[in-house]
Amino acid sequence: MQRNQTNQSVIRIEGLNKTYEPDFEALRKINLTIRRGEIFALLGPNGAGKTTLISIICGITSPTSGRVLINGKNIVRDYRATRSVVGLVPQELTTDAFETVWHTVSFTRGLFGKKPNPRHIEKILRQLTLWAKKDERIMNLSGGMKRRVLIAKALSHEPDILFLDEPTAGVDVELRKDMWDLVRGLQKNGVTIILTTHYIEEAEEMADRIGIINRGELILVEDKKTLMRKLGTKRLYLELQQPLEKIPARLKPYDLKLANDGNCIVYTYDTRAKKTGITALLQDLSESKIKFRDLNTSKSSLEDIFVDLLKENT
Repeated sequence: MQRNQTNQSVIRIEGLNKTYEPDFEALRKINLTIRRGEIFALLGPNGAGKTTLISIICGITSPTSGRVLINGKNIVRDYRATRSVVGLVPQELTTDAFETVWHTVSFTRGLFGKKPNPRHIEKILRQLTLWAKKDERIMNLSGGMKRRVLIAKALSHEPDILFLDEPTAGVDVELRKDMWDLVRGLQKNGVTIILTTHYIEEAEEMADRIGIINRGELILVEDKKTLMRKLGTKRLYLELQQPLEKIPARLKPYDLKLANDGNCIVYTYDTRAKKTGITALLQDLSESKIKFRDLNTSKSSLEDIFVDLLKENT
């Protein structure tokens, strides 16, 4: 996959806090830099602060303290300039029900002070498989088609930065595929993508960097490959010649698990450790007269890492 990111920052967040009355802290001391041209995935459970953070950056919600810079400009003092380069696909299906697809997408472009460009609107609608629906009223569209309209509206003014807040939640597989094909194409053209998603496999597939937020705090920001390498674990699967009813006492220190009705031993080890313990384990298995016919390993997924990090910060 082609990457066009640079080390140049397009968004800089400094000491950002958001408190709702009476004393609920939605965000606490958020410091984050988004690089131009990257795909940045923000992960976290419901209520973690993902949507609040996006809403502040997009100028929908005001911060309690701290500041956000887009292309070096303050989003509060230079609201029009910063908002004009940002596109947002919100989580909720908020659309103008009585308008046609063509009208609402074209109108949204005008709201950002852009001159009419029918060719650009047509291009977006075709990319999102909306061209055949261009003259239909939005109220008559399916939920999946309404989601496509939201994406088209966000792209109508040709933004340099695109926020996708749970863009594929509850939509069909076809739209998810179209969505990610479109995202890849946008990134190739230099657009910076920030997404939140509950489909962790999408973040693992698409993102360059991962941020994890929990209870209003960023608990980790890391390059995806580095994150997988630093925090990932591996599992060793030993397919036994004879099933076991339980793990022998001498093997308890390895914290082994039985699987497949006792026909498989699973050993989890830390890839960061100087010694994995595999050599010692195999020796102890031999001395315990436990024979295996095959073995293989698997890496932990981003979802495994995500769950483990949340447990550590609970």
